[in-house]
Amino acid sequence: MKQPSLTIVVPCYNEEEVFPTTLRQLKNTVTRLIKEGYVDRNSKILFVDDGSRDSTWDLIKKAYTEDSMVNGLKLSRNFGHQRALMAGLEEASRYSDCVISIDADLQDDISVIKEFVIKYLEGYDVVYGVRKRRETDSFFKRTTAQMFYRLMEKMGLPLVYNHADYRLLSRRALNALLQYKEANLFLRGIVPLLGFKSAKVYYDRKEREAGESKYPLPKMLALALDGITSFSVKPIRLITAIGFISSLISFLAAVYVLVQKFSADPVGGWASIMISLWFIGGLLLISIGLIGEYVGKIYEEVKGRPRYILEERLQHFSQEYKRPKQQVGK
Repeated sequence: MKQPSLTIVVPCYNEEEVFPTTLRQLKNTVTRLIKEGYVDRNSKILFVDDGSRDSTWDLIKKAYTEDSMVNGLKLSRNFGHQRALMAGLEEASRYSDCVISIDADLQDDISVIKEFVIKYLEGYDVVYGVRKRRETDSFFKRTTAQMFYRLMEKMGLPLVYNHADYRLLSRRALNALLQYKEANLFLRGIVPLLGFKSAKVYYDRKEREAGESKYPLPKMLALALDGITSFSVKPIRLITAIGFISSLISFLAAVYVLVQKFSADPVGGWASIMISLWFIGGLLLISIGLIGEYVGKIYEEVKGRPRYILEERLQHFSQEYKRPKQQVGK
């Protein structure tokens, strides 16, 4: 069997501190796989610079000039992790039999990449990297992550528990993924929808070696909201149910007010009216905000703007690869 050409896609945003370590470890991993006969000698590492403000792109360019294994993409500005990852996947689909995506901080254990490739050779189109445990996370992050996955399950989303964006995709799965054209990307929700034969590889997540996390609490909350509103209309249905319940409560409050009126109590009902006003007002604001989130996503989708714009491409070509036409973006 011919060895597959592998590309490891690494989105980068302000990763100058960790980049040298990441490059060295990934090069060693790919070189070892080539020597052991698991992947083709034309396998690559593709770094995608997502509008970094530090010297990340300069480091990528330097690595490209020194090593034919390294390719690079520079986006014109910061488009966000999911879009940068999609840019790398789309680029890698042009010359790769399989693609592995991993974050630049290498908290995901690269020692299991060999297991990913073995699963691919066994016939799996999608291989998920799944964390065994969350001992390296804070109590708050661990608790909120568990709540997130449980909530997603209740919403009917087919997420893989404790899986983020560390995965392998075959060329067939990757081509299917590229048919999804929505602007609001939530890849860990889209990939399970592909329906191809999949497997899981378990690993322990490590501490970040340098730099700061690119997913602080606000971004994690935004990602969770994107996931919910991109894949489920259950929140809208929940609002409808709450509306019926609120109407019932309002009817009971009206009965209470009438009772107070006929009891000749001049101040009776004041507390219940105030509570009802605040309660219903809060529900209305939450409901309008949630509906607005859906309307905003529709607004973004119908405009049909590109998900990212490519500023520069650094590409080493193999003999089997035909150079694509120059592109401004996708």
